[in-house]
Amino acid sequence: MKFSHRLSDAIHILAYIEIFQNHDLSSKAIAESVQSNPSLVRRIMAQLKKQGILITEPGRINPKVGRPTNQVTVWDIYQALDEGPLLHIDTETNQACPVGRNIQETLNGVYEKIQLAAEAEMKNVTLADVVSDLQVKMK
Repeated sequence: MKFSHRLSDAIHILAYIEIFQNHDLSSKAIAESVQSNPSLVRRIMAQLKKQGILITEPGRINPKVGRPTNQVTVWDIYQALDEGPLLHIDTETNQACPVGRNIQETLNGVYEKIQLAAEAEMKNVTLADVVSDLQVKMK
């Protein structure tokens, strides 16, 4: 099963930028922390910039979180990435089987409830919460 790490990576990038404000904030340095490549970091940063979550200046390596971290929720970051739903239904089921024929419709309702609950919780967790937890663990 393939799944996306982009939300995790985006939160990681923002937390890194907030915690290491006076250090090397190049996409290369951030990518080393994420264990990814600098081009992926730059793509995610561009999406965050479009939504005002991140501020960057052309020709300068000095990214900043675009608003106070207690005003940036996981939901804001998730929306900036345009990831789509968290859960996906297998559309390749056997239509000759009564379960295969009906599972998508049943799971649509179940997954919608899960999506709404996850979105509500994402709105309650801020980047400040993540940064605070990281700083405690880093001591």
